[in-house]
Amino acid sequence: MTLAFVGGTHRTVPLALRERLAFSAEQAAEALQRFRVRFPGREVVLLSTCNRVELYAAGESSAMPPPTEQLVSFLAECRGIDAGLLAPVLSGESDEAVVRHLFSVASGLDSMVLGEPQIVAQVKQAWALAQASDTAGPLTGEMFQAALRTAKRVASETALGRERLSIPSVAVADFARGVFERFDDKRVLLIGAGKMAHETLRYLREAGARDIVVLNRTAERAGKLAARLGGRPGTFADLAVELAAADLVVSTTGASAPVVSLEMFVAAEGRRGGRPLVVLDLAVPRDFDPRIGPRPGVWLYSIDDLAAACEANRKSRQREMPAAVTIIDEETRRFMGDLHHRSTAPVIEQLRAGWTETGAAELDRLFRRLPTLDAAAQGEIRQAFERYAAKMLHPPLTSLRNESRAGPPHGLLDALRRLFDLKE
Repeated sequence: MTLAFVGGTHRTVPLALRERLAFSAEQAAEALQRFRVRFPGREVVLLSTCNRVELYAAGESSAMPPPTEQLVSFLAECRGIDAGLLAPVLSGESDEAVVRHLFSVASGLDSMVLGEPQIVAQVKQAWALAQASDTAGPLTGEMFQAALRTAKRVASETALGRERLSIPSVAVADFARGVFERFDDKRVLLIGAGKMAHETLRYLREAGARDIVVLNRTAERAGKLAARLGGRPGTFADLAVELAAADLVVSTTGASAPVVSLEMFVAAEGRRGGRPLVVLDLAVPRDFDPRIGPRPGVWLYSIDDLAAACEANRKSRQREMPAAVTIIDEETRRFMGDLHHRSTAPVIEQLRAGWTETGAAELDRLFRRLPTLDAAAQGEIRQAFERYAAKMLHPPLTSLRNESRAGPPHGLLDALRRLFDLKE
């Protein structure tokens, strides 16, 4: 086993458990460093989004990636969760299945919203964090580059993501519009200033929203987002006040605990005058205490409430799936062929080194017997020897390359070792 994977998504991990399992950027960096110490010599990339937590590990020779149960225990330890709770909801894969899964994820085929474009940026960020943490390497590097190349092909060669639907767009179009017919007369409160917040605000502006307040714990980020898309920044300390004034709230922070508690909401509720309130809680962990949902006049939707709308989206895009799957199959075979060919490198190096050493010895012996040869003649003879060696090596090297496309060429490698007396 060279590649290993363990992870879970919105389809397998309940939201309450997924909230506990989610990693912030800082927590992910700490986990990568812990992995590096725990499993030296192995590569690892951690992908954590609102809908999935996945660990991709790689290694060769004496530093093979850990088995599934160790990876599950590692994730449980990092987040302070009983491994017994995670084992039933996390799945593990190895080698080709890992590659196919990552390529499907990056291409949006495994997203809640089929073809969602945001996942590509999240895959890039996960890989960049692994590089910054010095836990990426040649195997994960090549795999993630191939995944991004595959995603680009799917986006350009199919219509899977042409409508650019995403979780924020579904939230606004399917849920907020289910309560409000128009947005130009509504007060919108946006909590958070990351990419999800940026995209949500863009959709709200396109839907007609004009009165938008942006809150973030970092005032500068709130100001930049508000200025970019026509909102106005507020002060996070005034969250309760803004909550009382809002008609629609969209929350997308990366906080590890609810930003709006039941107590805070109840305190603001009395100042709302019975007006309806729609809350789109797109954060994992959730930003709003779920006990707020049953309060009178409140429509509180969490990330998992989008599942039905996203399933309808999936069905409408299903006709593009065969073409996308064909691309993923092609790219998976291509990557696995290259990966298998890597295993032939030591044998190829030994073959070339042996021929080079033997050729050099024979040339030296020949030149000693022919002392009258000038440098130009010696050079011509040397080049002829090198061309001859290259032509003789070409058939076995081509066979190795072709054999690698179908799988690990163990039989051919063993035969070459025996024929040419090569050591392991």
